[in-house]
Amino acid sequence: MGFFGSLNFVVKHPFNQGHSFSAVKRYINWQIACRLAPGALVCPWVNGTKLVAGPGDHGVTGNIYCGLHDFEDMAFVLHALRPDDLFLDIGANAGSYTVLACGAVGARGICIEPVPATFSKLLLNIRVNDLGGRVRALNVGVSDKAGVLLFSTAEDAMNHVVEGTKEGTVSVETRTLDAILGEETPAIIKLDIEGFELPALRGGSALFSRTGLQAVIMELNGSGERYGFDEKDILRMMSEFGFEPGLYVPETRRIAALATPNRKGNTLFVRDRDRLAGLCRQAPAVEIFGGTYLRPPNA
Repeated sequence: MGFFGSLNFVVKHPFNQGHSFSAVKRYINWQIACRLAPGALVCPWVNGTKLVAGPGDHGVTGNIYCGLHDFEDMAFVLHALRPDDLFLDIGANAGSYTVLACGAVGARGICIEPVPATFSKLLLNIRVNDLGGRVRALNVGVSDKAGVLLFSTAEDAMNHVVEGTKEGTVSVETRTLDAILGEETPAIIKLDIEGFELPALRGGSALFSRTGLQAVIMELNGSGERYGFDEKDILRMMSEFGFEPGLYVPETRRIAALATPNRKGNTLFVRDRDRLAGLCRQAPAVEIFGGTYLRPPNA
């Protein structure tokens, strides 16, 4: 994105509205520190959690610049999850959502990351936040059947399934979500696997049919076309499972209905929009970078 492009993103990010000077200061401090430090840095984050990141860890550094990189979706996780819930993080990358759900909220977690080098970063963030007793981490891919797939290794948060033999890839065991979860039912799933969502849904038909699953945060950006997948099939399947697309509004803690997927970020699929919004309104404020944010409406 470049220095000025990144700086523009930071200043315009919704979390940073009203205190852009602090955001710019965090951004510049990080740029300096990561060039001077001999290794990865440990940064304070939400509700006493920490994030470990180094240069190029774009799946993590957006949170250091912007508090909650995926502002609406991360706020939803903070508000909708409860400590006795199970959170499933598919395509966990270095673990930002896992740390948020299991560290900042205190939920239990299962996180799945296929690329071994990235999985090592995920384990580091789990260890730094002392989440080993609440989180089960799996170095596998997900598909509609057990087998082996090739994954790219040099695209950070955008690593994806690669078809055909190519350099810069790694072979990874794949399992179905139904096999991984068994009878366990998460309250919320985050699914971000760069266009390979349709096979994941097919391999998790029993899981996604359970009424205990309240919401799914899914990235739909057209990247499934590289595999010949049509997002209309995903929308149809989610509808058949009982979900409707929505968008969380953190300031008012409501869930707005969407007629089409959110092209500016993730799409939130929910089963009972009003019930979930009511649950979100009951959640307390959170501490981010030492300040209090996302207060309940009228608090």
